[in-house]
Amino acid sequence: MRSSSSSAQEALEILAARLRRIRKGARLSGRELGRLAGWHASKVSRIEHAHRPPSTHDVRAWCQHCGVPEQAEDLIASLEAIEGMFVEWRHMERTGLRHAQESVLPLWERTRRFRFYAPNLIPGPLQTRAYITAVLTALQQRRDLPDDVEDAVQVRVDKQQVLHKGDHRFVVILEENVLHQPIGGPNVMTGQLGHLLTVSTLPSVSLGIIPLGANRSSMWPTEAFFIFDDEEVTVELVSGHLTVTRAHEIAMYSRTFTELTELAVYGKAARTLITRAIQVADEQTSASP
Repeated sequence: MRSSSSSAQEALEILAARLRRIRKGARLSGRELGRLAGWHASKVSRIEHAHRPPSTHDVRAWCQHCGVPEQAEDLIASLEAIEGMFVEWRHMERTGLRHAQESVLPLWERTRRFRFYAPNLIPGPLQTRAYITAVLTALQQRRDLPDDVEDAVQVRVDKQQVLHKGDHRFVVILEENVLHQPIGGPNVMTGQLGHLLTVSTLPSVSLGIIPLGANRSSMWPTEAFFIFDDEEVTVELVSGHLTVTRAHEIAMYSRTFTELTELAVYGKAARTLITRAIQVADEQTSASP
């Protein structure tokens, strides 16, 4: 369960400290608690030092043997919140991609200000159906998932209504190399880049592109991240989906995003970069047999 997220680790340490206080309040040693619960002698120590998370069964047994069974449900709620900070793709997508797409709908519905930094792919709200299909098909095949790509694509397309409804605001920063990643092939990219030109003119969208020649001495490319209002940051890692909710970490991502926006070009300059990428995609299409 442990991840690179300091949010998740610190929350686990807080939970571990609560469990340790409960044990000491019951005047039990770690060895005595382990004996009562039928655990290996080192298990209590590993849990209390946040070296491993307890299971819900562990929490209930801990509280029962320490004489405070009424505290179990509150502790389990904390445990479930920690587990939600980092979710492996294999768990999130075990029934297919549609569930993963649907799971973020409540977050999207309540967010008003979206800030997206994308160093490798065009973000979901700005994708065409063909681009979405190419991305999700690749994920489905690479991760050997049940094939519900068509349904998952529709969910993502439906989510794009937030671009046109309500008072939502999107600030999107792309690295220029994203424009030249032939996702789905040149034809798909040509359509995607043309769509990018169109959505960049929407009043709800601010699109910035960091040119390949930008001076990166002070701010180099980072992992892709998405900021929802000032309440939550999500990061898509190779192994899973990371959720950041601690205020000081959100502030770090917010500052990083601001620095990235200062490297980007906008308006006519951004559209010029997109147009050049379309020309490259067209040349690739013409060169194809």
